[in-house]
Amino acid sequence: MSTQTVRLLTGTRMPLIGLGTWKSSPGQVRQAVEVAIDNGYRLIDCAYMYQNEDEVGAGINSRIQKGVVKREDMFVVTKLWGTFHAPEDVKPGLLKSLDSLKLDYVDLYLMHSPMGFKKTESLATQPEYSDVDYVTTWKAMEKLVDEGLVKTIGVSNFNTSQLERLMSLANIKPVVNQVELHPYLMQPKLVQYCKSKGIILMAYSPFGSPDRPFQRTDQDPVSLLENPVINEIANKYGKTVAQVLLRLHVQRNIVVIPKSATPSRIVQNAEVFDFNLAEEDIKKLEGLNRNWRAVKWEVGHPPHKFYPFNED
Repeated sequence: MSTQTVRLLTGTRMPLIGLGTWKSSPGQVRQAVEVAIDNGYRLIDCAYMYQNEDEVGAGINSRIQKGVVKREDMFVVTKLWGTFHAPEDVKPGLLKSLDSLKLDYVDLYLMHSPMGFKKTESLATQPEYSDVDYVTTWKAMEKLVDEGLVKTIGVSNFNTSQLERLMSLANIKPVVNQVELHPYLMQPKLVQYCKSKGIILMAYSPFGSPDRPFQRTDQDPVSLLENPVINEIANKYGKTVAQVLLRLHVQRNIVVIPKSATPSRIVQNAEVFDFNLAEEDIKKLEGLNRNWRAVKWEVGHPPHKFYPFNED
């Protein structure tokens, strides 16, 4: 597997493709991580909210112990959940993740969204909004870098205005913004802004999250994996639809984290560095944009005051 990378603002190199773990079933995550590492993946993405950090860590550590990789070869990403946004809760939130992962540090720690929530006993509980400003949360995250608990920090699900505000007040600039990106949600304004500021975009749900746990509506478009335009392009290159969707991102230096627990698909998803999409085909894919989100983050009504998806 090719190990093409992008350069973060800190100078660190980050792999262009990694393994996503959101929605992976319990008991499958460790094997998926092990298969991924055995086949050349060095970027693994997880989150406190996914409740699978223990399996992710077990998979990583098993490969370190077997001598397949060294810890410094891996690029591990996890995320601060909204119930830890109060500044005094940021470090404890990270320590919970590190304990589950059985790691001394993570390479990239992301604020999972700009929206803070009040503490709950269980993630299954409907969250109540908190008034904590994401800038205040960020200031506490900066201290984690100083303490060596995280190598660098970034955000997820931030819009352009929120990034602009954060950039103006931060001592450490966010190196990554992880957002939903695919042909139905191209987000050109946000993509251009991040590129102009040197913020690396990290695409989640690159296949439109066909297994998303949310209710479907009559307005949902045909699955990306079944879209005839994308299928035609895939046939042209002798590639799968999934590979075309992933190539769209890596060709634009956007990191992408497809989720799979199927060994053959994990391998296949990484085989995207041996072809280039022609400009005409990229335009066809961009032409599918309809500003449709699979993951709407509608956690309550009215929306959170920092709800990010009313723009971009």
